[in-house]
Amino acid sequence: MTLTNNASDERVELHSQAFGDPSHPPVLLVMGMMASMLWWPQGFCEALARSGRYVIRYDQRDTGLSTYCPPGEPNYGMADLADDVFLIAGEYRLEAVHLVGMSMGGMVVQRAALAHPERVLSLTLVGTSPLGLDGLPPMDAAYIEHCESGESVDWTDPAAALDYVSRDAAAIAGTRHPHDADAARAFIRADIARARNYASATNHFELVDGDDTQFRHVRDLKMPVLTIHGTSDPIFPIGHAEALTAAVDGAKLLRIEGGGHELHPADWAAMIEAILAHTATAGSAR
Repeated sequence: MTLTNNASDERVELHSQAFGDPSHPPVLLVMGMMASMLWWPQGFCEALARSGRYVIRYDQRDTGLSTYCPPGEPNYGMADLADDVFLIAGEYRLEAVHLVGMSMGGMVVQRAALAHPERVLSLTLVGTSPLGLDGLPPMDAAYIEHCESGESVDWTDPAAALDYVSRDAAAIAGTRHPHDADAARAFIRADIARARNYASATNHFELVDGDDTQFRHVRDLKMPVLTIHGTSDPIFPIGHAEALTAAVDGAKLLRIEGGGHELHPADWAAMIEAILAHTATAGSAR
């Protein structure tokens, strides 16, 4: 489904897809930096839907089939991405939803929940970092070096983008399960080909949060919070999840032993079981 927001002078289109029975509790998935909705694997979405949830995923701005800005010229910030969460929910006529955000998507849903807590039944934060907390452990040094090499990538060249993102997928993989490099490369190639303008996804690196400073601290979250985090995540080490869990009253943490910054199929069952239990206790609303 593609929706358009004409409330402002700009035209914003967001492409989304739903799985399951609309009468079931709604779970809205928000993916991370430069990642289209396809990074929520279809098998993961279908399994969650078969277990009794109405699952929605969507392409954030500058990814997939959604609206895009010229590379280096984003006309939006993190607050706008948080508002987009409720634009999607409204299109599906959902008054309140369970939000699941991964990586940068986890930061987006934190902002969404702080801005409109009455519309968020629960939060599940996967491989992300808490808003407003200092003293968090740094990114892995080897991954920092990998990121620095991305500055020289010609993102308008599909082959160059494919090579870098394939290396990125290997760099963020966990230590417990084998990384399928061939499958990852095939998926990334298809994701690049599907995008309206893949180079525009680099705009996510330039986002700033100066317009939502009143909604910045994770300690102000009042809805049920579940954190799912790999113990071998090189982007946000496990200390981010531990700090987040300690800061939010009643928050729970599912450690994925040896897990990286990814949704590895071998970990889906544990993740889905935790999400089902978490969203079952918070109820549903339309």
